[in-house]
Amino acid sequence: MKILIIGSSGQLGKSIKKIVEHKKNKNSHKFDFVFTGRRELDLSQISSIKSYFDKNKFDVIVNCAAYTSVDKAEVNEKQANQVNHLAVKEIAKIAKKNNMSLIHISTDFVFDGLKVKPYIETDNTLPLNIYGKTKLDGENALLSLMKSNAIIIRTSWVYSEFGNNFVDTILNLTQNNTELNIISDQIGTPTYAHDIAQTILNILESEKFIFGDMPTKIYHYSNDGECSWYDFALEIINILGIECTINPVNAKDYPLPAKRPKNSLLSKDKIACEFDLNLNFWKDSLKVCLKNL
Repeated sequence: MKILIIGSSGQLGKSIKKIVEHKKNKNSHKFDFVFTGRRELDLSQISSIKSYFDKNKFDVIVNCAAYTSVDKAEVNEKQANQVNHLAVKEIAKIAKKNNMSLIHISTDFVFDGLKVKPYIETDNTLPLNIYGKTKLDGENALLSLMKSNAIIIRTSWVYSEFGNNFVDTILNLTQNNTELNIISDQIGTPTYAHDIAQTILNILESEKFIFGDMPTKIYHYSNDGECSWYDFALEIINILGIECTINPVNAKDYPLPAKRPKNSLLSKDKIACEFDLNLNFWKDSLKVCLKNL
């Protein structure tokens, strides 16, 4: 089975590649993976997408690429819409036409955050910002085009040892600051990119997915447990023994261009049950990531 990973330079793409290369070294992977970045496949250009798939054929596409600059999306709506919506629509068209399966990564930001309990897949969506809106438009385009052989995985607060993310930001800030103010009234679950990468590979290896013709579904995935950004930052410095005072602040006292949901907890019961997954607790995965750093 030939599998294309779109977004090889991002956190998730790099995490998938790291696992695949480790298995390849052990001769324990049965799939042929192709990793592509913006140079080979530019999602900001429909012509680039069409040209790439005219020349290359796959059994499965895994789309890890996205315009993820939440605040910049507020002023770059056209660019965010192109990558998060129109490009996804074009990929779904091509996948359907060529009988390819598709796994697409989406976000907790499709919700407004007003629910008290964790969000399930069928809850109403109402994004608060342009990033969330464009990601939801991408979801809806995919769902309208592919009634089968596609999976949408919504995830949250992704971090890794690669690239820019909350862990990287905290580590950089603590180098020059002995005190930080971190938002404490937004709740969610950090997700280690390695864990969602492994989950995607488990899905690819499952008989349910391999033999196809399964109805298109939405799943939620993150690590287990819950915390605020304040809790997350506190855990990072505690694990590493960094001397820095972390002060809890409310989101209203720390205004950003894009509004964030107060609660973005996701229920993982559906994906855990259907693919027999064991979810790692967020603190345990954070320790692994920091050790890898």
